[in-house]
Amino acid sequence: MVRAFVAGVAGANCLARQHGVALRVLDLGVDDDLDDLPAEVSVYHLGPSEPIDRFDALTSADCRQALRVGEMIAKDEISAGADLLIIGDMGIGNTTPAAALVAATLGLRADEVVGRGSGVDGDRLQHKTEVIGKALDRIGDGTQNPIDRLAALGSADIAAGVGFLRTAAKSGVPVLLDGIVSVAEACVAEDLEPGVVAWCAAGHRSTEPAQQLALDKLGLEPVIDLGLRLGEGTGALTALPVLRSAVLMLRELALLADLSPVS
Repeated sequence: MVRAFVAGVAGANCLARQHGVALRVLDLGVDDDLDDLPAEVSVYHLGPSEPIDRFDALTSADCRQALRVGEMIAKDEISAGADLLIIGDMGIGNTTPAAALVAATLGLRADEVVGRGSGVDGDRLQHKTEVIGKALDRIGDGTQNPIDRLAALGSADIAAGVGFLRTAAKSGVPVLLDGIVSVAEACVAEDLEPGVVAWCAAGHRSTEPAQQLALDKLGLEPVIDLGLRLGEGTGALTALPVLRSAVLMLRELALLADLSPVS
């Protein structure tokens, strides 16, 4: 999939081209050899994460490093002139740590947050629920601190996403969120630094229960609701032209008062 993004043939590439969006591909925890790809893909490489039902996903040091990487990426894009940021993700099984983070942040059970991800069947869904349940039981009440929670249940890319969102908010640059992964990142970022969510908008409502629960908690109403589950930032990219149309209407639409003749 990383090679597909670099080749420009993934879903996010198609939508980014259609809507004139600059797309940047970064390895933030890929457990594979990407030496054949351009060096800028792995310039911020972070190591793969541990299975959350048995171990903490990241050490404290690795988690803080991932937060710093996310901060640097946001600064890169803002310095390049971005006035709106979209954070997308692609990871096999990444709805599992995202759902676990939402559950731990909002005080929910595994069966309340688990979803089918890319479309797993009944047995796999049950296994996924058990993995999230074991992860939540393993940490107990020991993750009141958001960074500890992120290290215990997140992943390198999710931690980088939290740093990305914090930096965007501090810089006054809005972020259009995508699915469950970016919304889970927003939950942790808001818990870590209240006020981050004021700079976020929800691009779409995904099929994941944890995403809807988190959106409700954050007070975000999705722009579109099409039952999308592809990830990659495609939900946010699909919502982008709707937001652009809204901006044009606010800027250019005449009010009745403007059209009325002066008496």
